[in-house]
Amino acid sequence: MLILKTRAYSQRTQYFIALIAVLLVGGICFPFAGLIGYRAVALILLLVVSLNAILFDILPVMLSALLSALFWNFFFIPPIWYLQIATPEDALMFLMYFVIASINAVLTYKIRQVERNERDQIEKEKAIKLYNTLLNSLSHELRTPIATIIGSLDTLRDQQIKLSTTNREALYTEIEIASFRLNRQVENLLSISRLEAGFIQPKYDWIDLNELIFKTVKLSKDDGFTHQILVNTQDDMPLAKLDAGLLEHILYNLIHNALQHTPKQSIITIDQTISSTHCIITISDNGSGFPEHEIDKVFEKFYRIANTSVGGTGLGLSIVKGFTEAMNGKIYLKNRKQGGAQFTLEIPCEFSNSLNLEHE
Repeated sequence: MLILKTRAYSQRTQYFIALIAVLLVGGICFPFAGLIGYRAVALILLLVVSLNAILFDILPVMLSALLSALFWNFFFIPPIWYLQIATPEDALMFLMYFVIASINAVLTYKIRQVERNERDQIEKEKAIKLYNTLLNSLSHELRTPIATIIGSLDTLRDQQIKLSTTNREALYTEIEIASFRLNRQVENLLSISRLEAGFIQPKYDWIDLNELIFKTVKLSKDDGFTHQILVNTQDDMPLAKLDAGLLEHILYNLIHNALQHTPKQSIITIDQTISSTHCIITISDNGSGFPEHEIDKVFEKFYRIANTSVGGTGLGLSIVKGFTEAMNGKIYLKNRKQGGAQFTLEIPCEFSNSLNLEHE
């Protein structure tokens, strides 16, 4: 990280830091020159040039190599205080020092260029892989509801097919479910775009947490008609100052994730409590949970659990994490001892009154 920051410095700043490093180290070595010898000082200055080559561009490094050679000559090689060398051995050593410092600077810079090109290539390959993943996911997640809508509409419009009222209502229901599914994918794409662009700005207002949770559960009823969703809330909950839109989106994605990754007839449990400074919501299920080695990855963008038949773009949980952090909250995932997964939301907020809270 430090290397990346120093490479972003202006040319003038790089020159300044590189030269100051040589002067500072040379100044520290000067009082000890008689003890360690001027040849040892050459190695120390060469180390400084090497570090500069790692941190900065080629021109500041070459200048620091030239300055270190002159600095070593003037202050350390006998006779000191003169830019001259008394013996052929010292002259050869001075020449070799400058050559080695220059070659070291150039080679280090070239190695950095190769590493940077490799890193750019790796990032490009990752971007292409993510793009293909998203494209493949969307081709399924968007095509399926669109095909359902088109097929149902064609059936309804076909005058040669006589439909009973029950069958007609069933087609309308399929269109509605497919439309909601399509809308959910579009909302997820818009949400991830807003997160990437940094446009998420929470709008806080007083909300009834119980009402919001039940509203979100109702929105999930079409996905969860084969599951049982239990909600445990407290009747005397105060109003909380939160962003209702973000929290609703968070809860919906968590409930949808639980419904998608648990068998039919599973139980989804939502518990809510508060502390003196946070609202705490847990969503747990009695399914098979997550593989332990994948728990740290589930909130990554486009990540989907390996060897699963469940579809999806892999955006839901990354949006959950992004929206939670936008409200300065945290989300945790763990597997329950009795089986299943448990997501815990902790979001700081104000409350409408000062109740005596059990979880202070």
